[in-house]
Amino acid sequence: MLGEFSIVAALVFGLLFAATGVARPDEFGDPDRAAEIASMLPANPGGPGRPISDREAWEALVAAGACSGAIATAEKHLATPLPDLPDELFLDFSRTGNRTRWQSVSGQRRGRLAPLVLAECAEDQGRFIAAIEELVAALCAERTWVMPAHDRSLANFNREQIDIDLASSALGWQLALTNYLLGDRLSDETRDVIRTNVAERVLEPALAMYRGDREPNWWMRTTSNWNAVCLAGVTGAALAQVEDRNLRADYIVGAEKSSEGFLRGFPADGYCTEGLGYWNYGFGHYILLAEAVYQATGGGVDFMARPGVAAPATFGARIQIMGGVAPAFADCAINARPDSRWMHYINGRYGLRLDAHDSFEPARAFSSDLQGATIFGFPNSASEGPLLDGADLGSPLRAWFNDAGILVSRPIPDSDCLLGVALKGGNNAEHHNHNDVGSYVCVVQDRPVLLDPGSEVYTARTFSNRRYESNVLNSWGHPVPVVAGQLQRTGSDAHGVVLASDFSDERDTLTLDIGSAYEVPELTRLERSFVYDRTGDGSLTVSDAVAFAEPRSFETALITDGSWERVDGQTLLVRDGNRAVNVRVDTGGLAWELVVDEIEEDAKAQPARLGIRLSEPVSEATVTVMIMPIRDFGLTGESVLFNGDFALGADGWSISANSLGEISDEQVAVGERSLKITDESDTAGANVTSSRIRVEGAGKWLLRGQARIESGSGIGMYMRYYDENGARLNEADRRGNIPPVGTLEGPVGEWAPFEFAFETPAGTASMDLWIHSFNAAVVTAFIGDLRIVPGE
Repeated sequence: MLGEFSIVAALVFGLLFAATGVARPDEFGDPDRAAEIASMLPANPGGPGRPISDREAWEALVAAGACSGAIATAEKHLATPLPDLPDELFLDFSRTGNRTRWQSVSGQRRGRLAPLVLAECAEDQGRFIAAIEELVAALCAERTWVMPAHDRSLANFNREQIDIDLASSALGWQLALTNYLLGDRLSDETRDVIRTNVAERVLEPALAMYRGDREPNWWMRTTSNWNAVCLAGVTGAALAQVEDRNLRADYIVGAEKSSEGFLRGFPADGYCTEGLGYWNYGFGHYILLAEAVYQATGGGVDFMARPGVAAPATFGARIQIMGGVAPAFADCAINARPDSRWMHYINGRYGLRLDAHDSFEPARAFSSDLQGATIFGFPNSASEGPLLDGADLGSPLRAWFNDAGILVSRPIPDSDCLLGVALKGGNNAEHHNHNDVGSYVCVVQDRPVLLDPGSEVYTARTFSNRRYESNVLNSWGHPVPVVAGQLQRTGSDAHGVVLASDFSDERDTLTLDIGSAYEVPELTRLERSFVYDRTGDGSLTVSDAVAFAEPRSFETALITDGSWERVDGQTLLVRDGNRAVNVRVDTGGLAWELVVDEIEEDAKAQPARLGIRLSEPVSEATVTVMIMPIRDFGLTGESVLFNGDFALGADGWSISANSLGEISDEQVAVGERSLKITDESDTAGANVTSSRIRVEGAGKWLLRGQARIESGSGIGMYMRYYDENGARLNEADRRGNIPPVGTLEGPVGEWAPFEFAFETPAGTASMDLWIHSFNAAVVTAFIGDLRIVPGE
């Protein structure tokens, strides 16, 4: 993930890398501190992990199966040509505002480096060296390592200056690690090319900025994710490449001083206003920076032990609502989860006793970049370092970020409550801001049925003065009021003021004054109160009390990425897959209308806005919605699989346009619909997935259904198992493939029943059914009457 500067105006006026004058001598430097750190550093540069020459370390990882995925991926890269990245593709952004096309190809190129290097380290047979050297040459031939979206003036592209951004700093570290890990397995020419380019594109510009020889790039003084990400890349590259230990110490001092800005970006409660996705990215890179420095100094410098680190470190654990779901506040994906690497590391460093994160398999590390692979694929301070103080997860019932005005309320552990919520105050000038004061998310067990839609696909508009034209970034795409026809305004003075809060074991109450978010002169009062009740199945009541000096229009809204229906005059049923809520609307007797809009932006979520609009202007009103989860929605009999007969169409199923699957009424086993698989390709397979199914641990199950083969064969029925963190538990071969629980067979043109037994492994928290025709198969078939029931 690539982060962005949150102050839109700087981008609008092309000031991305501008700063406020050269650095003072003491801003990023301290000779005494540098001398102290230099005494802790080894004579030679190096990185985390072990070089290829340490065969004992690498062969142990190979024997444990940690490298099989990297080897399989590297072999695929050997069989495919390196994608071309022409200058025209770089210029695409400056001409059209499209970021995706360049980033997609660049990501494919840069993404090859880690698996190729890790595979060679695992084997040490020279099989991947030629491909690595070809890739290094191509990367070092690029006009700039800075992303097009970060070079709006094209000064870097035109080689008028060399700035450092998220991408260039990361590539610098990866290439320096490549040289460190492979050493003399690379040709002298390739090693020289790496050293020269890393120095010229990353290390020398950074040192000049630290020393005041040129103005620092803005990120050196910012509080956003950019600071930690760029510092990690610069410092990691220096530790792996710079021969002079005194210079290496200067880079560490620069990072130590500059990263104080990053830590200031978190309020005292540790809330990350950029959202969970950017906590993963920004604070995750702070962890990489901290561990690289810790290892280089033999534990003498520990960035994790600094004041102000413990609270944001625990954000990933505290922001989760339930079932592994977190709110998609700010520019965040609706399915964002805390990265298991960071959670394991924080759990180990602070002794949090989070059972789900006690262990970490090196194989997971080797599916990431070289920085993550070398830090998490080998012992680090999380497993061997001293415990740190100051981290507090608080109550399991809630996380109250009082400085940020964010409340996460959860069920009592092991209770019958099905509902968890996240409630947002905050303001409309946060990093990666959305205009969303008063927003909320409702999770039923493991799915956000009512949600914040998260981020859009980034374009030039996203980070410009047109940002809030987007209906997922402005308040139209959030479950907040529209007041006198006005959406929320932008700015730090558009904020939620906490008027009251009261927390108990039974219920949590939060009342916000959100009137400042609306530029409506006639508005005299707008208070939103939340009452979360965790008794029984649980409920959330949201009440808006509004008053005007003169009658004005008023409406509120629900946002869902699922389906909905109006049950009666006052009740809506909203469902997303196999999770659903009833929403009871109370306007105090005032007439209201349901106004439904599909929010169509270039975003992963394409949610519906269910507007609850008062029919006439009012002087004062109270509009209340009571949200109640529905237990066992859509399940019949013993089956735990939602919509296995496809009566609700594709609800609860992931069937994309290129999945080779569709809902059909041509042939049916039961009811009126079935799933049709049409795979006419001998190189690609069908890809249809059910909703996740919550289960507990090891158990025996049966997958039952009916299939009608029209032609061909080769449809596999796969059960995939996940732990509480969403990590896959299936045993895979060296290429990452898992076996099906069964393959569909039967007479052509006739419905035939099937039954496949399977067992969930220990630690399973959820599972899903994946229907996939083998890549070499050509097959047409119908599938229906699917059920998953307990086995014997």
